[in-house]
Amino acid sequence: MQFTSEKLLDDGVIEREFTLGEVPGILWTAESSSTPAPLMLVGHPGGLPRMYPRVAARARSAVAEGYAAVTIELPGSGDRPSSAVADQARADLRQAIQAGQPVSDDIVDRLILPLVDQSVPEWQATIDAVQELPEIGDSVGYSGGVISVGVRLAIVEPRVSAAVLFAGSYVPRSIIEQARQVTIPLHVLLQWDDEGNDRQMALDLFDAFGSKEKALNANMGGHTGVPQHAGEEANRFFARHLK
Repeated sequence: MQFTSEKLLDDGVIEREFTLGEVPGILWTAESSSTPAPLMLVGHPGGLPRMYPRVAARARSAVAEGYAAVTIELPGSGDRPSSAVADQARADLRQAIQAGQPVSDDIVDRLILPLVDQSVPEWQATIDAVQELPEIGDSVGYSGGVISVGVRLAIVEPRVSAAVLFAGSYVPRSIIEQARQVTIPLHVLLQWDDEGNDRQMALDLFDAFGSKEKALNANMGGHTGVPQHAGEEANRFFARHLK
């Protein structure tokens, strides 16, 4: 893990950009802390330079609540090499939506499954590297999307002990089946009128989760209209399970 920049933000948060192999990322920590902080993995749909304002706001809010926060760029997004398979799947997805046709399982599989297969080990390597720092504690939570990435991490990574998942991306049928293996506490955010989300698929995924503690927070509005109280409830959820 190589840090490439460091700056102190006006709210007392240290923001450090890094590379881990060929994967770029950002780590946010408090300027001063007496004990190692629980780690929040901040998920997003890719294109970190474009997503930075929203991702950084979530990360800085997490630090204010007593966590450290980290994010990494998704495969095929931002400055990372593109994937011909993913590019074709996106083109097929746009074509289906523009034609008013249902999005086939084949398109969803080609778009999402390779992303999950590659990004989950990268997230695990990120946890390994970040937890070598003295200011980072053992507890780990996942917050955000792509929701299929969060599902897979919840299954294969024992250090992730709770997750807030953002329903807002297409979900392969195989991921819905795998969701039955998820047992950690979950808090799922769903925007009811999300123009880019298959609502029924999101509800099917929620039903499939095997967790004894799971909550669905559904709100009216589109993809970017998550109300403030939903975020506050997510903070209270993590406070119960990570601190």
